[in-house]
Amino acid sequence: MKIVAPAGSLERFYAAISAGAQEIYMGLKGFGARRNAVNLTLQEYKEAIDYAHERGVQVFLTLNTIMTDNEIEAISVNLKELYKQGLDAVIVQDLGLARYIKENFPNLALHGSTQMTVANHIEANYLKKIGFERVVLPRELSFEEIKRIREHTDIELEIFVSGALCISYSGNCYMSSFIGGRSGNRGMCAQPCRKKYKSSGCSGYLLSPKDQMYGYEEIKKLKEIGIDSIKLEGRMKEPNYVFQMVSYYKELIEGKKAQEKVTDIFNRGYSLGYFYKKKDNILNKDYASHIGKKIGRKKGKNIVLDENIILGDGLIYLDKNYETIGGAYINKIEIKGENRKKALKGEEVYIGQIPEKTTYIYRNFAKEIKDETENLLKKQDKKQKISIEFIAKIGERAKIIGKVKNIYSKEIKEEYLSEKIVEKAQNKGVSKEVIKEKLSELGDTTFELEVVEIEKDKDIFLPISVIKEMRRDLTSILNKKLIDSYRRENISVERRLRKRSEEKKSILAAVVRDETQKRVAEKFGLKIYKYGYDVAKEGNLEKIDLSSTLATNLYQILENKNEKITVNWNLNISNGYALEEIAELKNVDTVILSPELSYKRIEEIGDSKIRKALLVYGKPKGMYLEIQLDEKELVNEQGDKFTVINNDLGNSEIYLEKPLNILSKRKELEKLGIEELILEFTDETEKEIEEILKGKGRYTPYNYEKGVY
Repeated sequence: MKIVAPAGSLERFYAAISAGAQEIYMGLKGFGARRNAVNLTLQEYKEAIDYAHERGVQVFLTLNTIMTDNEIEAISVNLKELYKQGLDAVIVQDLGLARYIKENFPNLALHGSTQMTVANHIEANYLKKIGFERVVLPRELSFEEIKRIREHTDIELEIFVSGALCISYSGNCYMSSFIGGRSGNRGMCAQPCRKKYKSSGCSGYLLSPKDQMYGYEEIKKLKEIGIDSIKLEGRMKEPNYVFQMVSYYKELIEGKKAQEKVTDIFNRGYSLGYFYKKKDNILNKDYASHIGKKIGRKKGKNIVLDENIILGDGLIYLDKNYETIGGAYINKIEIKGENRKKALKGEEVYIGQIPEKTTYIYRNFAKEIKDETENLLKKQDKKQKISIEFIAKIGERAKIIGKVKNIYSKEIKEEYLSEKIVEKAQNKGVSKEVIKEKLSELGDTTFELEVVEIEKDKDIFLPISVIKEMRRDLTSILNKKLIDSYRRENISVERRLRKRSEEKKSILAAVVRDETQKRVAEKFGLKIYKYGYDVAKEGNLEKIDLSSTLATNLYQILENKNEKITVNWNLNISNGYALEEIAELKNVDTVILSPELSYKRIEEIGDSKIRKALLVYGKPKGMYLEIQLDEKELVNEQGDKFTVINNDLGNSEIYLEKPLNILSKRKELEKLGIEELILEFTDETEKEIEEILKGKGRYTPYNYEKGVY
């Protein structure tokens, strides 16, 4: 089982490799689901690929967002360069981008992002069928569900085991998009789940989850069932966080019951996420950002310690509501009048004045761990195993043969001869032990000696300087050949010309939740769709309606019993390439395009083999949660109101109160080739539905005019 580590910058990249990660995922400037991370320039990325390959580490490019046709084609310029350099894989969310890469970049591995919400073995097997090598499963799956998926698919499986959780299913969160045009599906999420909300009788961070951290037992279980890689979150975390997290999981994989140090570096509360059936420890409603670890309680002017402290640690003082009222670095530790550099758990210490209203004392900077990490970073480096054969015969030139394998088990071999002829020693010749010692001195290279074989005549004379020179020249040539073994030939990519959509005649259709909504919609002559669940988890497949003509998850498309079905907008179809891929599925008749597209982007998609539909009315669904909330209504600090609806699967769905409504644009939409206008009802009354269908609703376009970032 491998570790997939995050790298939002070169510093984090080096930290991850130094700690022992075998796979690195990182973004290119301007692309991916963490566009606010530093990310790497093209030149930095190319150098990073070589650096990783020298050390036997794979690099995965994150292009895990939805894209327009123009953006997909624009990516080819940079992707061509990384492809030639030897990029190992691309992590994608968009089926259209996946199709484009398959068509234009042969032998480049595709990984399905967790943003695709592939939550069962049927969907995983579909990805393998269309060319994916790996899928990153949703964080919301339990171990039993992961195990069942592993038993029914042979595609590589990757599991998130640590880091920040999104409270909504990844790829199914539109809150940031609908509120402010900053789309999580475009890598620009404003993190509304980390904001304060009010509900009846309570307020706080009502949607903010604790971070995830699996321990020894969880990693043991995943390893036993054959999970290929475990993934660590943290592209925007500090290098010392990345280093310590990788180090911790490396030890767990090796079967050691290691002690984590990450909670001293970044801490807003940790849980086991959804690994077990119990899900009541997911949220932290008190605070949403890093405040560190509680280190003690106030006792008069002193602190009674719950943790060890040293000079240089950073503290933060909080009131009863977890609001910050002060903070300081510890520059004094006094115990009974004696000054100390360190104090231990259980001791009562004086460190200076504590703010009067302090209720909680947390350490948000651990100097000892920072110093330890920086020291290890200077010393540690990942090495490639190399075997060396050394042959020295009197009267011939000495020969050195080196062998190393790249990540894909391709053997790279090099032979090198000395300039001088091996002579017979007049006194004692050089021994095998001395030769082995000099061949093993690989400290300034990226190699470490695994096997050495020495064949020599008795009593040979060969200067030590010659042996060392041969070793240096051999490793230098081998290193270059190793890097070159990943290079690919240049390719040409042609831009696809799309035909403009012809004007279409549209019909009205409604997605209904109950008989009242259905009856009113039928009275007005609307086509009827039944509301469905966004996610088909491995554990609830029997509850997914396969007779519905509206598919709200990939499983419903693949297993549907109808000859003609409509794909719902939550599958994020946003470009012509994605429409082409969906059209390969024989029963897909219509696709509801993503409501994150602007009118202009819809026009750019052009003509299609399958019918295009658009959501024209509905209270926008902001989030789809695996857990059920107690709150029925939420209000954010800006006054936006949200309705919480709990479904029969135990999920919560959060809807904006203010409806999207572009029904008045029917003629314009028909000119864009839209053949079906979708109205999605949630809690509307019979009277409200009738008013809407009579055209009395207010025009509210949300993203359709400006698009999203």
